[in-house]
Amino acid sequence: KPDRLIITSPYEEPKKHWHYDRETRSFELKDGRRKAGYTIASEASRSFDDPGIFKELPQVNQIRKRVKAWREAGYPGVSGITKRLLEHWNDPDQRELRLFFCQLEAIETLIWLTEAPPSDRVGIEVPSDGGPFQRLCSKMATGSGKTIVMAMLIAWQALNKATYPQDPIFSKYVFVVAPGLTVKSRLQVLIPSQPGNYYEEFNIVPSGLLDKLRQAKVVIRNWQALNWETDERLAKKKSVDKRGAKSDEAYAREVLGELATAKNLLVINDEAHHAWRVPAESKFKGLKKEDIEEATKWVGGLDRIHKARGILACYDFTATPFVPSGKKSSEEALFPWIVSDFGLNDAIESGLVKTPRVVIRDDGVPDSKSYRSKLYHIYEHVRDDLNRK
Repeated sequence: KPDRLIITSPYEEPKKHWHYDRETRSFELKDGRRKAGYTIASEASRSFDDPGIFKELPQVNQIRKRVKAWREAGYPGVSGITKRLLEHWNDPDQRELRLFFCQLEAIETLIWLTEAPPSDRVGIEVPSDGGPFQRLCSKMATGSGKTIVMAMLIAWQALNKATYPQDPIFSKYVFVVAPGLTVKSRLQVLIPSQPGNYYEEFNIVPSGLLDKLRQAKVVIRNWQALNWETDERLAKKKSVDKRGAKSDEAYAREVLGELATAKNLLVINDEAHHAWRVPAESKFKGLKKEDIEEATKWVGGLDRIHKARGILACYDFTATPFVPSGKKSSEEALFPWIVSDFGLNDAIESGLVKTPRVVIRDDGVPDSKSYRSKLYHIYEHVRDDLNRK
C-alpha cells in the first residue's frame, strides 16, 4: 500500500503516479504522468481489490503531448487577447490564488483546438456525437474546479469576440445548461455582472478587461427548460389548446430568454454525462426510461436551438463522460469526443480531492445485490489514511 497518496503539487504537471499491479495486487510509484484513460470493471472487480481493467484514451494522450509542446513554444498562433489571458493565468505574481495545473491544461486544450496553427493539429480529428454541431468534452474529477474553467472559457471567447467582432471562431453569447436547481444557482458566478462573480473573485480577467467582458451575455438554464411537447404528445392531451407544437424559432426564443435574438451561440453543458444522443437502435441496454427522456430532451433541445440560431461549439464538462447504461462503464458507452482528462486518481495524488472518507458521491448505480458503490475498490487503498488533511 502506498504510504502516502499525495505525491505531486496541484500546480504542476504530475511527474509520478501510483501504478496498481493487478497480478501482485500492489502499488508501485512510477515515474511520469499517468496515461489518460478510464477503468472498466472486470468480473474480478466484484471483489475488494481489483479496480478493473485500465483502458487508455489514445486521442487524449496524443493531444496532451501536442498541447505541452505548444505551451513550451509560447502558444504560437493565438490572438493578442488570448496571449494576454494565458500570461495572466500563468503569472504567479498576479495571483493570490494560483490556478491548478488541471484547470490550465483543460482551457489550454480548448484554446489549442481553436487557435493553434493548423499544422500543429494535423491528424487530430475529434469524433462527432453524430449531431450537427461540434462537441468537445473536458473530463475533470469532481472537486478539481470545473466552474473556474467554465469562467476561463467564457472570458477567452467573449473577450476575443468583443475585440475582434468579425472573427467567426468566437462568440460572446453563452448558453449554459445544468442538470438541477442547485447546480443552476451554483453557476450564477459565471454571469459577469453578478456580485461575487468568478472573473473578479478568482482574478480570471485582468482588471483592464473587465468592462469589455460585460459585453458577454450568459444565460443559465436547467435542462428541464429545454423540454418541449411534440404534436403527438399534444394530440394525446385532451386539451382545448389546439395550436400544435412550437416551431424551432418560437422554441429558441422561449428557451434562450435574454439570448432570444443572438446567433452563433456557445453552449456549455455542466455535468454533461446527462446529455447524450440516443442512437436510433439504442445499443445501451438497461437504460432507465427517465434517463432516455432527459438525454433526448437535452440534446434534442440543443438541436432545435442549432437549427434556429446556430451553435458555434458545445463544451461538455463532466467527471464521468459515459452514457448511464446502468451497467459498468463500457467502451461503447464512453463519449468519443473527450479531449482532456484529469481523473479521480490524478486529483487524489495532487491533493485536490479530499481522500475519500466513507463514501464518494458518484453517479454510478450501486450494485443491486451488495448495495456497494461502483467506487468501492478505492476505499481498500485509502482506509488506513482517512484522517489526513
